[in-house]
Amino acid sequence: MKDNAQEIFPLVDEEGKVIGKATRGECHNGSRLLHPVVHLHVFNSKGEVYLQKRPEWKDIQPGKWDTAVGGHIDYGEKPEEALHREVGEELGISDFEPVAIGMYVFEGLRERELVYVNKTTYDGAVNPSKEELDGGRFWSIEEIMEAIGKGVLTPNFESEFQRFFL
Repeated sequence: MKDNAQEIFPLVDEEGKVIGKATRGECHNGSRLLHPVVHLHVFNSKGEVYLQKRPEWKDIQPGKWDTAVGGHIDYGEKPEEALHREVGEELGISDFEPVAIGMYVFEGLRERELVYVNKTTYDGAVNPSKEELDGGRFWSIEEIMEAIGKGVLTPNFESEFQRFFL
């Protein structure tokens, strides 16, 4: 499997205003075109955090543990719509209440993203997509802290989690 390099993403300014569009390939080729994404941090009532395992075929950070849900906003789509679509696609969850936490610009080696950060508390069944993910599980805060800086977690998750939740 492989990401669709021709998928169309909106290009945005740092406040989220759409200023153009580009393909996934153009956004991820080192051009650093700013494009929006949604993230959902899923906590259970025990305070554990669900992380997804990125498949080896992903073009960015393959094989690492990452935010429960992370996905690009499609051109013409609102962040809230993208969040619900992505949560359904990646975890098979539709009955959750997201809480908006904030937004920031993430700068990686090959891309720049305007990240809309959300969280939810959820104790129901999680059914990670077999097509999009290599599984997932709940991690204790201690396990996350132990893994930070060791190449197990994505740098994006590490910085975002520390910024918003520690």
